[in-house]
Amino acid sequence: MGRIQMNRRNFTALTFAAATAAPAAHAADLPKVTAVPGAPALRLGAFDLKAKGYVVEEFFLAGTAQSYRLAGEPTVDGRWRALPAETAPYATRIVVVRPADPKRFNGTVAVEWLNVTAGLDAAPDWSYLHRELMRGGYAYVGVSAQRVGVEGGSRFGSSGALKSANPTRYGALSHPGDAYSFDMFTQVGRVVDSGQVLGGLKAARVLAMGESQSASYLTTYVNAVDPLAKVFDGFLIHSRSGGAALLSPPPPTAAAGPGGPPGGPRAPIGTRLRDDLRVPVLTLIAETDLIGSGGGGFLAARQPDSRRLRTWEMAGTAHVDNYALMVSAIDTDETPMATKVAAWRPTRATLLGMLIKPMNAGPQHHYIAMSALSHLDRWVRTGRAPPKAPQLEVTPAAEGKPATLVLDAEGNAKGGIRSPWVDVPTARHSGLGNSGGPLGFLAGSTEPYDAATLARLYPGGGADYRVRFTAALDSAIKAGFILPADRAGALALAEAVWADQTRAK
Repeated sequence: MGRIQMNRRNFTALTFAAATAAPAAHAADLPKVTAVPGAPALRLGAFDLKAKGYVVEEFFLAGTAQSYRLAGEPTVDGRWRALPAETAPYATRIVVVRPADPKRFNGTVAVEWLNVTAGLDAAPDWSYLHRELMRGGYAYVGVSAQRVGVEGGSRFGSSGALKSANPTRYGALSHPGDAYSFDMFTQVGRVVDSGQVLGGLKAARVLAMGESQSASYLTTYVNAVDPLAKVFDGFLIHSRSGGAALLSPPPPTAAAGPGGPPGGPRAPIGTRLRDDLRVPVLTLIAETDLIGSGGGGFLAARQPDSRRLRTWEMAGTAHVDNYALMVSAIDTDETPMATKVAAWRPTRATLLGMLIKPMNAGPQHHYIAMSALSHLDRWVRTGRAPPKAPQLEVTPAAEGKPATLVLDAEGNAKGGIRSPWVDVPTARHSGLGNSGGPLGFLAGSTEPYDAATLARLYPGGGADYRVRFTAALDSAIKAGFILPADRAGALALAEAVWADQTRAK
């Protein structure tokens, strides 16, 4: 299955065909796959996916996974060599979202390492990317890769874990520990490649993606496991920190900061991706991720772009924001604009708790993330690399003071990927400076400008704002950081938010 399927993929001579050829996988290597009727426990939105032409299915996977150990220490250069260690039986689940009409399938399956920071399986990349996934004809697979999502054990409690939330449905699952998560994720990739869970669809490309804690695990996967497994055709590493998970991570005891694995020992801060990447990797970084907390941000792990690496740092973005927590669940083309605008309004009351400032309500993270997925898919499919992005401007740490972002006159970050929400702003959008609840520091902030500031910036009022916003949006689209398909929606949203904000003044 493995080598034959890989050779059917539409790679050009420039797109890593030789490097990505995987060793043949046999039926005995694959876990047992069982379809599970009924609705899976995973928040995919308040909209009807069936009405949108998508099928949602859940499968249990049962098999034997291996753990790994490093030959040597986890060096910051990422050139880690993993060796097989122990084996253990496991039973986990995956959730598959696929086009009902095979003609809509674009050949790419995006496999998300589900995030367990809050003590349950969450799908932040589905949240940020679902509009592009559905309109682009992708299939999606969410993987319960980590123990907390299945068995519980988070400092936030275990009530949201699968076996606690629905023991009747999920009681047979068994996760041996996060040391086995890497191989379990590999096995899911092979199952997807085999076509067993795609309802007759055949994957031409299988991409791996994960956000925050999951991104730390994917960083380790790319550095240590991917050279052995050779399953995935590309990686979207979304909002990682400056460190990475260990191959044999300890049980979770505390949050580790933006994009970090659970508390306890982990790879050193400043861990980069290995410089001999096998397949394309796009790393997507928000302001929160870059600066981090306690010096643990991605800033220490910055490295140059290369033939198989792109890093996109996004100005005006937070690790988690209004879109992820308030808007995503209702965001479809059919949702009335008034409903969207109400969800977009800056608020302190969030799923993270009551914050001291309104959470970051800038739309740019969502729009840029969709472009990142599209570019990664094209990179794997054609060999055409995504555009290179400027880095966010930073004042380095000195004399005991932490590194800080360089801000413009209106309080928004300089450098990084530009968007109309920071170049033609109606608010200060930041990834930093918030708190409240255990995870409030991840939410960034939005501080809307007052009427006097808006009048100074846009003396011609709404007409002036629209002209300048449109020009900045078109510039971002031309640069490749926002998709042309999002132009009309971004303009309509900007118009509606302007009216809502100025009416409130």
